[in-house]
Amino acid sequence: MSVRVRFAPSPTGHLHIGGARTALYNWLFARREQGVFILRIEDTDTERSTQEYTQSILDGMSWLGLTWDEGPFHQMERMPIYREHVDRLLAEGKAYRCTCSPERLEEVRKAALAAGRKPTYDRKCRNEERLPAGSAAGRTKNEERNFCIRFAAPLTGTTVVHDMIRGEIAVDNKELDDLIILRSDGTPTYNFTVVVDDVTMQISHVIRGDDHLNNTPRQILLYQALGYPAPIFAHLPMILGADKQRLSKRHGATSVIAYRDAGYLPGALLNYLARLGWSHGDQEIFTMDEMTRLFRLEDVGKAPAVFDPEKLKWVNSEHLKKYTDDQLVDLARPFFEKQGLAIVDRGYTARALHSERERGKTLDELAAITAFYLRDAVTFDEAAVTKWLTAEKKGLLKEIAERLGQVSDLSDLTLKPILEELQKQHNLKLVDIAQPIRVALTGTTVSPGIFEVMAILGKERVLTRLARALQ
Repeated sequence: MSVRVRFAPSPTGHLHIGGARTALYNWLFARREQGVFILRIEDTDTERSTQEYTQSILDGMSWLGLTWDEGPFHQMERMPIYREHVDRLLAEGKAYRCTCSPERLEEVRKAALAAGRKPTYDRKCRNEERLPAGSAAGRTKNEERNFCIRFAAPLTGTTVVHDMIRGEIAVDNKELDDLIILRSDGTPTYNFTVVVDDVTMQISHVIRGDDHLNNTPRQILLYQALGYPAPIFAHLPMILGADKQRLSKRHGATSVIAYRDAGYLPGALLNYLARLGWSHGDQEIFTMDEMTRLFRLEDVGKAPAVFDPEKLKWVNSEHLKKYTDDQLVDLARPFFEKQGLAIVDRGYTARALHSERERGKTLDELAAITAFYLRDAVTFDEAAVTKWLTAEKKGLLKEIAERLGQVSDLSDLTLKPILEELQKQHNLKLVDIAQPIRVALTGTTVSPGIFEVMAILGKERVLTRLARALQ
């Protein structure tokens, strides 16, 4: 079988974690099977779909590197195709016109609930006058229309979903209602468009979240009614927050673009998303080549996955380790620029990043904690100044500055003897000397080793910053 899969987001919001994982699994499956990956924008919800969200989805996919082979196709540009298929169903007696008002439908719903039944449409219009073939659109642009088109679902029998992850799922057809396939405003509904699109785009496998599982039996009936073979289905487990509720912003999850702007690497985000439901032994860190080679839908579990922001940050830090200091300069540049800092000396910046790369879990964090190296003026933490830049400590700093002014360069060989001598002379602990220097040079009490900081800053910067601190 020639593999053709699709990712079909709705542009009613940004590309988020769940959608990105669905896109990734489709992409990996297509690449492993040497198939085709299609991007389709399902934008028939005209009230909530926006061009901004569409562009955000495209930007997110491009940043992740999930390049598509065909598309992006837009459903709003495919209306004639949907109406043609509606007309086929009408002509064959497999769809009908429903003129029930919203008020009547609400009464039917309330009555069903009161009687303890499932609130489905009572099929009042099913045996009434049918629309003639060719009239799915049913009106001119400015003409009012007071009916929708419903699918005449089978009243008996069983529909079976064959799922690669969940096995066989059987549903009694009497549990399925006559769903609307064309609204009264002439726009098709999701369950209908997805079937027509998957058929006309020759989709072989539908890989999507299991929140779509309830729709699948209805869609299989539409495939059968239209005379098309159904694709192979694979419904992915949900992603939950730590409280086992459906993943949302309150769990720390956000849009793919927001992760990009927060300094996460695309390869790291994809690595983490792949492991939310799929595994290969105990391996945690994967390259894209490894995931493409190893990924199999059969290895995707049924149980929901739990999103852990700290685990994602750890995965990102592991991916950061793969880059050289020089490569980190280019990766961190936008995040320095966001702070108003320019990279003037590439080698100096590379050494600065090297000193902090173990602490910075994201590029944004790394740039933030390395920024003191690039700033002309130190930004001081008030608490640190109060504790470590007292009059007594300033006297010590002045003495340190005088001694440093007498050496040619700052390295362990020159710095260590100077500080050890001062430590003995004033009967101090090393922290009582190192912390005032650290605050004077970095503005905070947390930094890499003070000898390393001074060596990277160099004699001129160190003396300048000590002088400013003394002021």
